[in-house]
Amino acid sequence: MSLTNAQYQEIMRMYETRRLSNYNLSRERRREVYAQIPEMRDLDREMTHNSILLGKQLVTAKDQQSTDLCRQKNQKLADQKRQLLLDRGFSRDYLDPVYTCPDCKDTGYIGTKKCHCFRQAVTRLIYSDSNMEHVLAKENFTHFNDQYYSDLPLDGGRPSPRQNIHAVVKQCHEFIQRFPSAENLLLTGSTGTGKTFLSHCIAKEIMDQGFTCVYVTAFQLFDILTSQAYQKRKDELPMSYQLIFHCDLLVIDDLGTELNNAFITSQLFHCLNERHLKEKSTLISTNLSMRSLKDRYTERIVSRIIENYTICRLYGEDIRLKKSFSRKP
Repeated sequence: MSLTNAQYQEIMRMYETRRLSNYNLSRERRREVYAQIPEMRDLDREMTHNSILLGKQLVTAKDQQSTDLCRQKNQKLADQKRQLLLDRGFSRDYLDPVYTCPDCKDTGYIGTKKCHCFRQAVTRLIYSDSNMEHVLAKENFTHFNDQYYSDLPLDGGRPSPRQNIHAVVKQCHEFIQRFPSAENLLLTGSTGTGKTFLSHCIAKEIMDQGFTCVYVTAFQLFDILTSQAYQKRKDELPMSYQLIFHCDLLVIDDLGTELNNAFITSQLFHCLNERHLKEKSTLISTNLSMRSLKDRYTERIVSRIIENYTICRLYGEDIRLKKSFSRKP
């Protein structure tokens, strides 16, 4: 998940293309307005002339009264322009500069820090390069099929697997609708019950809304965290590590499949705790029960999950096996 020079250059070319496209859109809007409101061109010329005078006065700093008069005149001209736009059916900001991201003005940076839209571009590029986009194109709510879940009631009055999955999917949709809300999800259940599929569904919906989402397996997560654990200079941390803590949604798939030890457990707590403090959402899928999670990662971590996560339990037959059997002649 590290950002290579080639990937960085690709993202910066995207920003350059975005700026050019928005500049051309601004020019077309100005031509349209000039054609319908000829006096707008004269107002623009007068504002430009006043701005040049203002610049000269600010450099010399000799006449504060003239400087104030220039500012007041430009403000009056700007108000006239907005009123003309409104009178002719345009929005008052129709001639303002056009930006896809107003925060960084389509540069990717706010000062020396990377903008949130830069992090979003990184996650999309990583997904594209890792074939994740192809996966999300197939595994999304459009392709959800409840026929793989039995509708037979279970012992003890538990809902059928089909009723249960409908309730879980409803919770997933509510999570997406409230996003960003600093809420967290834990999908737990046996192998093949749809946890990874639902994780993909949620990741796609969150990304389609324009938020940053990082999807990693537990093995990938701890590989990233471990490799940077002893890095002293935080300004040199790779983008992959920064995104783990700062992305809007972190999806950790198959927690419990990685090799575990005390260091890994401490890294997991650090990751979950930091994201909680930053009010960033996390989604975890695991085959482990709550008791197994406690035995593996300590009561401290499980207590944090119980307190801060909505726990969705999936059950039923192994869908992968059912699909495999259905393909056999």
